[in-house]
Amino acid sequence: MQSKIYVAGHHGMVGSAIVRALKNQGETNFVVRTHAELDLTDQTAVRHFFETEKPDQVYLAAAKVGGIYANNTFPAEFIYQNLMVQANVIDAAYRNGVQKLLFLGSSCIYPRLALQPMSEDALLTGTLEPTNEPYAIAKIAGIKLCESYNRQYDVDYRSVMPTNLYGPGDNYHQENSHVIPGLIRRFHEAKISGAASVTIWGTGSPRREFLYVDDMAAASVYVMQLPKAKYEQYTKPMQSHVNVGSGADVTISELAQAIAQTVGYTGKIEFDATKPDGTPRKWMDSKRLNDLGWQAHVSLLEGLKLAYQDFIH
Repeated sequence: MQSKIYVAGHHGMVGSAIVRALKNQGETNFVVRTHAELDLTDQTAVRHFFETEKPDQVYLAAAKVGGIYANNTFPAEFIYQNLMVQANVIDAAYRNGVQKLLFLGSSCIYPRLALQPMSEDALLTGTLEPTNEPYAIAKIAGIKLCESYNRQYDVDYRSVMPTNLYGPGDNYHQENSHVIPGLIRRFHEAKISGAASVTIWGTGSPRREFLYVDDMAAASVYVMQLPKAKYEQYTKPMQSHVNVGSGADVTISELAQAIAQTVGYTGKIEFDATKPDGTPRKWMDSKRLNDLGWQAHVSLLEGLKLAYQDFIH
């Protein structure tokens, strides 16, 4: 009999990609709820859901996410909502006999000035990036929830930390989006309107790593399905998270040029150095995941084409 799989956040970019990846493997027994049907910050509602549905596995991809502007503007919402969602889902999973859970974190858990590429053991070794510290603290708490429940209750709750993600189902909001969807929208609108130039926040010099969301989903399913002995061979009880990256990074300037080329925008690209850059570099060390037998497949240029197709449709 197939496992009953609960994907929290199945309407989001990552959650929907995980559902796609599982369906490609032949899985059909899913339980999902929209935010309107189940508010994951409501402990009573979450407990009732788990008691009623009794899933066998959980992919915890539900989160409040956003770029620098959103994190800076709504820090209370970012820390509160993410802490509540994680605590409610992980605890209710344990209480209702869920043995396998995968928690999805973020690369922002690492110190602002962590050595590059950032390895898993950089966690809790320095000060976080101020613009998204509340979100990062919540995600660190999620990792520690999983580890603590593993230690005390002998369950198998794992954590994966993706680098910057993009692709189908992304948020293309004017202000609250991440860098790739934000730039896709801006270059597309500039192309349509015939704008002579597009101005981008910061100097263009920070380096970022990007991973196509279907690669992230494939990695998530891969890590979830690894035999426990193999997973534990490459992780530690109090450092059990696994980085998921593409293995390469680019400057924001290079990224902007690649997106402009993908979109077909031929105007000038300018940078506003009075605006914040964020972390100087964010590049994940994915050696642990590579050693476990998985690596990314979709190149940045290929992924940008797929993302742009998604945006215009």
